[in-house]
Amino acid sequence: MKKATPHLGEMVFGIHPIVELLKAKQRRIIILYTTKPTPKGWDAIQKHMPTYPVQIQYVSRDVLHRMADSTDHQGVLAYAQPFPYRKKPFDPAKQPFLVLLDSIQDPRNVGAIVRSAYCTGVDGIILCERNSAPLNAVALKASAGLAEHVPVHTTPHAEQAVKELHAAGYTIYLAAFGGQDVRTCTFASPVCIVVGNEAIGITKSLYKYGTQVTLPQRSADISYNASVAAGLLLFLASCQLKKI
Repeated sequence: MKKATPHLGEMVFGIHPIVELLKAKQRRIIILYTTKPTPKGWDAIQKHMPTYPVQIQYVSRDVLHRMADSTDHQGVLAYAQPFPYRKKPFDPAKQPFLVLLDSIQDPRNVGAIVRSAYCTGVDGIILCERNSAPLNAVALKASAGLAEHVPVHTTPHAEQAVKELHAAGYTIYLAAFGGQDVRTCTFASPVCIVVGNEAIGITKSLYKYGTQVTLPQRSADISYNASVAAGLLLFLASCQLKKI
């Protein structure tokens, strides 16, 4: 009889993502893979190891490369319980500062935006299920594990989310070309900042729900990376809202 696989959870790799997963204490690690000798940073993981038993398997770096389909694992990879997405919609009175990712397709951009969101005091993140990168191991690594500490809600598509947020009282700001210079914008709380797809930007049907804001740049034939633009917008809004 074939043995049941222990991989009944989601992959997480990298020192910081696993440390933050352990610190957050929202989901259990099922199995942990590492090398012998253990990698630099292993002490940080051991420091936060839970009281419940965690199976540790020692394998070669080549095995980790194949498991992660990446060389970016830093010598440690785990399978954990599924990510604890928030089930309820956000409340403007309790979560007045949100960011919505509209069809971001690179998981590294998803992770980098989540990281900036945490650093700038964002209260919640909304991810779209259609035409969007998932919050997978690559995204978690790019977030430095900080996704474990920010409430994340998913929605089928951006228009449904924005329509509901607008009805709930959120002021919607859409990162787009040709909008109001963000340096002159006064962000009205509760606020949701929408960041669009890397190639085509914000879904056009969202424009009627909010204000388009634009980051100045040196010429019209270039643009910021989506995660960089999100970081700049979140920082500016956060300063005004006194979140940091």
